[in-house]
Amino acid sequence: MKKGLILISILSVAALTSCVTIRQGEVGVKRKLGKLDNQVKYSGVHGFNPFTSTIIKVPVRTINLPLALENVPSKEGLNITAEMAVLYRILPEAAPKVLTTIGEKYEDVLLISVFRSSAADVCARFYAKDMYTGQREEIEKEITAEMHKILEPRGIIIENVLLKSIVLPRGLAESIEQKLEAEQSAQQMDFVLQKEKKEAERKVIEAKGISDAQKIINEGLTPQLIEYKSIEAFKQLSASPNTKVIVTDGKTPLMISPQSKE
Repeated sequence: MKKGLILISILSVAALTSCVTIRQGEVGVKRKLGKLDNQVKYSGVHGFNPFTSTIIKVPVRTINLPLALENVPSKEGLNITAEMAVLYRILPEAAPKVLTTIGEKYEDVLLISVFRSSAADVCARFYAKDMYTGQREEIEKEITAEMHKILEPRGIIIENVLLKSIVLPRGLAESIEQKLEAEQSAQQMDFVLQKEKKEAERKVIEAKGISDAQKIINEGLTPQLIEYKSIEAFKQLSASPNTKVIVTDGKTPLMISPQSKE
């Protein structure tokens, strides 16, 4: 009888107590009788009374939220369609504030609306071709800054906004592609011209160097130097064991090699 009462007591306590596991990358916020607790519960096992309380899990890791933009006006008034993504996270200590002021559907209630407004405001300051070329990184940074300014005080951190793809009006896209091809061709031609110019400068420098060297040699060839070099040549020829015929006027040697008989 006593064992039965003990078992019933244990089951009653177990029924009145429940557990929840908070994993890494999320926090828990306890709601008791409709009121949120400001104390954040971090990873681990936490118990609560299921009849009066519940624990709401809030992800605090980086979340990739894909979003599409349609009919976004550019600076020249063209409508742009783009696929983008927002990388954001919730500050762990701000989770109770986010749930209290925004609610569990914070993406739909606030984040998406802020994104669309910020993207439209930033894109309206750029030409459509800027979104298609090198200015897209600047556009991403400005949208990120606009969103961060609004959402950071609410406990949501915007890490980055990524412009994944963009669809321009057909005629504009073709003209931009043609312009880019023309610019690339012009850059290639500039490169070739610069290369040819450098080669021409090199040849001029080389020719000047040869000319200067010849000038120095000619200026240094005095009669005394030529006579001295001739004497050295006679000495070298006389010391050679090979048969040779030397014709000279006494100043400049001219060596004639004997021809072999066939």
